[in-house]
Amino acid sequence: MNSADLSNILEEHKVWITSMRESGSRANLCDANLCGANLCDANLCDANLCDANLCGANLCGANLCDANLCDANLRGANLCDANLRGADLRGANLCDANLRGADLRGANLRGANLRGADLRGANLRGANLRGANLRGANLPDLTFVILGEKYFISITNGEYVRAGCQNHTVEEWRKYSKQEIAEMDGRKALKFYPRLLDIIDFYIGKGERPDWLTSKEYADEVTE
Repeated sequence: MNSADLSNILEEHKVWITSMRESGSRANLCDANLCGANLCDANLCDANLCDANLCGANLCGANLCDANLCDANLRGANLCDANLRGADLRGANLCDANLRGADLRGANLRGANLRGADLRGANLRGANLRGANLRGANLPDLTFVILGEKYFISITNGEYVRAGCQNHTVEEWRKYSKQEIAEMDGRKALKFYPRLLDIIDFYIGKGERPDWLTSKEYADEVTE
């Protein structure tokens, strides 16, 4: 894509954003070749970048909040301090990307390739890392992916814990009632809950546990 076309798309998108979607047009850069493009500080909030080639692109400080980056090629891209809050990055190639200080809260990184990516200082609270390749990645403090359990488990920034499809704060996990845990996945969740708290204690530090875990009723229910 030539620079003139890209500038026009970005300008129309800016109007679309500032007019609350009443005029201008949403940036549709699906399948676009933006390899090495300079998009530093660009406003691409809610833009469609599905399958786009952004290999080596400069997206430092860019606003990609709620953008569709599904299957996009962001290999080696500079996303330092970028706003990727709520972005769809499923299957995206972020190998060796610079994501230092990026805001990835609530982003969907399921199946993304983050091999060798630099995520130091990034905010991953509530992000979905299920199936993501994190080999060799530099992760933020207190961020872990735990494999080999009955559920996929990730801990992000020491605050959020995802177990299967459930994503809650450490504090919330430690205070749930028996009924609330049962409503998540029935008896399987009830049986696994103490193990999940063990994992949280190991990685984050020991904390309180609900009294119902020591009740005879609970013991009978999970050993039937």
